[in-house]
Amino acid sequence: MSTQKNVRQPADVVEGSEALRMDADRAEQLVDALNTDLAATYVLYHQLKKHHWVVEGAEFLDLHVFLEEAYEHAEVFADELAERAQALGGVPVSGGKALEEHAPVSHEGQDVYDIRTSLRNDMEMYGDIIETLREHVELAENLGDHTTAHLLRENLEHVEGDAHHIEHYLEDDTLVTEDAVHHE
Repeated sequence: MSTQKNVRQPADVVEGSEALRMDADRAEQLVDALNTDLAATYVLYHQLKKHHWVVEGAEFLDLHVFLEEAYEHAEVFADELAERAQALGGVPVSGGKALEEHAPVSHEGQDVYDIRTSLRNDMEMYGDIIETLREHVELAENLGDHTTAHLLRENLEHVEGDAHHIEHYLEDDTLVTEDAVHHE
């Protein structure tokens, strides 16, 4: 670790952006919202990654591929959120403890659950994130930050799409017969 002690900007200070014509008061509200979304997205990312690693069963390959795509979506979104927070004159939340403290959602823990339970946990987290993103789109619009609103709205579409796919996986229609499940 570096011994340099010159802090350029404390993590809890939002400066605003002269270039973006965003004063510190409005920027602070937006950065707080973006950091909340960033933290939630990373919690989701880690849970999806876990499920990608441990998924088993007849639908293994489909779910393994889907979960990889879903956590990649989350990773891209997290990067966009962090870059926007920085552009607004804030400091993106980072580090496990800080992310956990800022997140409005909780990771399911270290245990491995059956895939239906895991996917239900994911869908619940997606639902909470969707509600928060919708609130933050409205906040950004109300504060006149159409770029942040657009970023959040665009990613909300991906989040809703992934949640909808999980909903389909949880339906009771399957090609796997009851006999096949009991003979494995």
